[in-house]
Amino acid sequence: MSTSPSDGRPLDPAAARELFVARLRAELHPGDERPQEVSDARRAYREAVCLLSRFDPQRLRLPGEETATGGAVLELVDDCTTLGMQDQAGWSLKSDVRDRTLRGLAGPAAARHVLECHLDQLPGEPGPERFALAYLSGHPPETDRLTTDELADALQAVLWLSRVPGTTGLPDLAELQLTLERARLLDPLKRLVRSPFQGRTRELAELRDYVVPSVGPTAPGARPDGAPQHPGPVPPLVVHGPGGMGKTTLLAKFVLDTLHDRAGCFPFAYIDFERPTLSIQEPLTLIAEVARQLGIQFPAHRAELDALAHECQEAARSQREGQERVSQLHELATTRAVLGRRSSQQFQSLAAGRETDLIRRLAEVLRRAVAERKDGEHAQDPPFALVVDSFEEAQYRGSPVVGRMVAIYLSFQSIYPRMRLIVSGRAPVEHPAKTVESLGIELGELDPEAAVGLLTSCGVKDPEVARALADRVGGHPLSLKLAARAATLAGAGAERTCELIRSLPERRHQVFRGVDQLLVQGILYDRILSHISDEDVRRLAHPGLVLRFITPEIIQEVLAEPCGLRVTTPDEARALFAELSRLDLVEPARPDAVRYRSDVRAIMLRLPGGDRTAVMREVERRAVEHYAARDGLEARAEEIYHRLRLDENPRSVEERWLPGVEQFLAGAQQDMTPRAAGLLTARLGGGTPDQVAAGADQEDWERIAAREVEDLLAQGYAQAAFDRLGRRQPWTPCSPLHALLAEALNRLGRQDEARRATAEAIDTAERAGCGERRLELLLLSARLSEEAGDLASAGRALRIAEDVAVGLGQDLEAMGALLARARLTAGADGADPEADRELAERLRQLPDAVLADRPVLVRAVASQIYDRAPGALDHALEVVGLPADDETLDALGAAMRRATSRQPALLGRVMEILDEAAGPSRQPSGGAPTGIAGILRLARDRGTLDTLARRLLAVPDKSGEIVAGVAAAMGVGTGARTAGHAASGPEHGGRPQDEGSGPAGPEDR
Repeated sequence: MSTSPSDGRPLDPAAARELFVARLRAELHPGDERPQEVSDARRAYREAVCLLSRFDPQRLRLPGEETATGGAVLELVDDCTTLGMQDQAGWSLKSDVRDRTLRGLAGPAAARHVLECHLDQLPGEPGPERFALAYLSGHPPETDRLTTDELADALQAVLWLSRVPGTTGLPDLAELQLTLERARLLDPLKRLVRSPFQGRTRELAELRDYVVPSVGPTAPGARPDGAPQHPGPVPPLVVHGPGGMGKTTLLAKFVLDTLHDRAGCFPFAYIDFERPTLSIQEPLTLIAEVARQLGIQFPAHRAELDALAHECQEAARSQREGQERVSQLHELATTRAVLGRRSSQQFQSLAAGRETDLIRRLAEVLRRAVAERKDGEHAQDPPFALVVDSFEEAQYRGSPVVGRMVAIYLSFQSIYPRMRLIVSGRAPVEHPAKTVESLGIELGELDPEAAVGLLTSCGVKDPEVARALADRVGGHPLSLKLAARAATLAGAGAERTCELIRSLPERRHQVFRGVDQLLVQGILYDRILSHISDEDVRRLAHPGLVLRFITPEIIQEVLAEPCGLRVTTPDEARALFAELSRLDLVEPARPDAVRYRSDVRAIMLRLPGGDRTAVMREVERRAVEHYAARDGLEARAEEIYHRLRLDENPRSVEERWLPGVEQFLAGAQQDMTPRAAGLLTARLGGGTPDQVAAGADQEDWERIAAREVEDLLAQGYAQAAFDRLGRRQPWTPCSPLHALLAEALNRLGRQDEARRATAEAIDTAERAGCGERRLELLLLSARLSEEAGDLASAGRALRIAEDVAVGLGQDLEAMGALLARARLTAGADGADPEADRELAERLRQLPDAVLADRPVLVRAVASQIYDRAPGALDHALEVVGLPADDETLDALGAAMRRATSRQPALLGRVMEILDEAAGPSRQPSGGAPTGIAGILRLARDRGTLDTLARRLLAVPDKSGEIVAGVAAAMGVGTGARTAGHAASGPEHGGRPQDEGSGPAGPEDR
């Protein structure tokens, strides 16, 4: 049977399937060679689809054919990929096949003929095919009128047509690409102001005046570049107000207005920390995004800015490793007081230094880019507006992010004085890093005219009704949108509209305005819920608000019975779920679950339940039972959530806590009473509103305060930390604040007071049976004694800590105490080899699975004992590997360079190891790393760094530099000896070189 389309006979499905299987079997057979030449039929089908983004092979006809033969299925099976779901799958030509086919077309006329023959294959909406046809027909679209999606389609069409020989009249590819990127840059902002913007004239003017002062460049005290004669930092501007007031929309409107005003246009960057690619805890991601956006606005500097953005992302990756190291060192009591706090302060210092260096370089590029665009009429640099949205999470007392953002802002402004920072978040919080008081714009309610305008734009067409609603509802944008929705549901009848208006309370004095808004929003939501047509769904709707997820199973087991419904079968539950899913108040959470919109729950959960309170509490009790009977972190998180919502004792709820539930409880504090929110904040971290701090249990408050004090100490603000400690005393015996008080006193130079406070806290912890806290305090006591020169007292404290840890059955805590003792004796006049031997013995005895859970401690121990414990480094490399941050690579690379410089004979062996670790990706030309640093980074990216390090241990290096470098790299960030101090040759007092530095034999393990 022929598979050629020239037969003109369509294949029946069975025959087509048979031929397809035969062809597939032949193609997959290992003994057969794939033919190099392309048949005429295959080429014809390729040409037929080379300008189609997607096609149905069963319906595809060649030019001149009246009906489809199905031959495309067989001819193009190797040339295409499948798109879409199985029941609606389409085919698309592979890019390399498409490229060859387009280049082989006879010319633009042939391309146009192909498209016109397959109009039935084109999608109904605009796509690259229709733009290609427009270009080929001599009717190119107006680029400045296209949407972002249309620009993407037009770019794809131009890319295809640029490969067709003889095609002319196409727009410049680079310019079209840049236009698309600019459109994508503005798309998030345009979506926010899609509906007509109402009011806020005063606030927009304030924003404009902050960025572009009305005094002009010739004002007294101004320099030609726009900086003041007496330079000083211009404070940031914080836009704040209650949720739902429109802070984000205001910022979007401001940025778009400035871009539409050609005379006042200036460069900008809009950073929304709700985007998944940005992390508020990683300011480097902000710098990378600013560089990316400026690269779009200054294409001549795109390559330089893209490289800077890439460098930021690499640095952020390294910082994550450093942050994880700090976190692990804080988890163990015996590493928290010494290694943990030292590493934390070092991390914040290094992070801030790296960030300010990168932002200065970014500002320098901006300054050069702006200078190239200036002309004689505009000698002054334009302002640069950095707009940061969703900054609330970082705005709390002592936040390291706030401190580092202040440093970034001041560094940028020192290079580019007209840089202005606009932040949307909470009202400005105090922070010791702030050198100037922030400016502020507080968003209040819309004025009456704007309120009426918003109602009208949301569907309230009668001006009198709009004015009456605005008078009752006020100017809160969210309340106005709810009122418009309720009015639309009520219909056009005057009686129903009047009833809605009468149901709303009259507006009172400003002092009651917040309460009134909650009441109004609750009444409006009740009105909206009352219009649900299905009575059973209506009965589920309000009580269901207490649930974060609703599934058919939840409806049947948790929700139905308290709501007075009898749901006995899964089918009945699925039917109710399907109806509930259609409400515009809910949104998909996953394929089998929905959830109420966050704005709906945020309002309704703050309202008293009235006669539904008993029903809602019963729903929550049943939710606790439901989730408690199930395994998994998500189920446990939901159980904890509902226990806290029922106001159970935080201490009993905490007993149900499992590591890992934190990811499922983020942001749940807003649904809780202050007491319950206190536990979540103590566990999850972040900012603490005053009412939550005031209502939290003493134990939770102490943990919240401890986190703030730790953050302040890490940033070097000892006095601010000490001031923060002077609240809600006396503390509980096991409080973490006892150790932090001594730490703050010590950093303030009050060493004697610090030692006394530590001694008293140790006694208190021992009497109360607080084993973990006592361990931390003993390590702190040892450190303070060592700093005071009292090594005997330090040694005693460390031995007691070891005994306490052993008594508690905490092997890793004991290892931490022993590590501190080993480092104490190493710093003394005569090193005590006994401590290192005991440490090596503990490392050998503990199972690898236990060690793997504490990689930072294991690395610190291995770097300490490597010259006395053969095989310790190799064992650590096998179990936990090297850290992956840049400091590790720097330490390892420096040691390799020193060793090969002193012993050139090692260079060949070292380069062989580097080549194998880098792999084939070193071979391609153009940008392949050749230096040690570049190859080490490539090895890290390929996952071969640990293998490289283990092979380096076997290099016969007489100087000991390489093995010392591996040890130094292993202990980066833990206070380990540097390679210069750790070289293990005989001249350094280490083990004899003939012992070797490679893997230990069985007797050494």
